[in-house]
Amino acid sequence: MELNIDKVAELARLNLKPEEKQKLAKDLGAILDYVKTLDKLDTSKVEPTSHVLDLENVYRKDEVKPSNAAEKALEHAPQPDGRFFKVPKIVQR
Repeated sequence: MELNIDKVAELARLNLKPEEKQKLAKDLGAILDYVKTLDKLDTSKVEPTSHVLDLENVYRKDEVKPSNAAEKALEHAPQPDGRFFKVPKIVQR
């Protein structure tokens, strides 16, 4: 298991101390043992799903509509200048 822990640590870009590797090996072993118990379940009558809920995407037609988003944004500007935001000069020579 030590070799697998080194590979996992490398992929995750982790610098592990030897005692951390031992703990991680134990934890990873427990996880893999649990997965082995799940492999024993009969799932032949269970349909594969990508989500637990039966969801569908709701699409709408993409339509071009007039917008006044720029004007609305400028309404909140402290000092609008026509179609632009007026801001203090911050570049110095």
